[in-house]
Amino acid sequence: QVQLVESGGRLVQAGGSLRLSCAASVRIFSNYAMAWFRQAPGKEREFVAAINWGGTIKYYADSVKGRFTISRDNARRTVYLQMNSLKPEDTAVYYCAAEGADGASKRLRDYEYWGQGTQVTVPS
Repeated sequence: QVQLVESGGRLVQAGGSLRLSCAASVRIFSNYAMAWFRQAPGKEREFVAAINWGGTIKYYADSVKGRFTISRDNARRTVYLQMNSLKPEDTAVYYCAAEGADGASKRLRDYEYWGQGTQVTVPS
């Protein structure tokens, strides 16, 4: 069983930056690919970024490419999402997810474990 706890979400002005963290309670964190998804009010949950077990492969949604960076620290069992140049359309609940595989996936259904989410609000 993997438990994921996100933190770092808050209200931030447009153009600002924020770093989200996701701490995993699992014995061997490097066995898992990790990802961030987000869900805005009234919309479906969507892919944001994913990273493989070693941090050598990263995928991003087109809407965040060049602004967001996913990274991981396997010793700390933590994955991060650095968000720069934030826009009002980035407002959502951000979820961390884990998949028991080496590679990263953009597909929501591939992820077995989910955190509770952290709210990011960028007012217009």
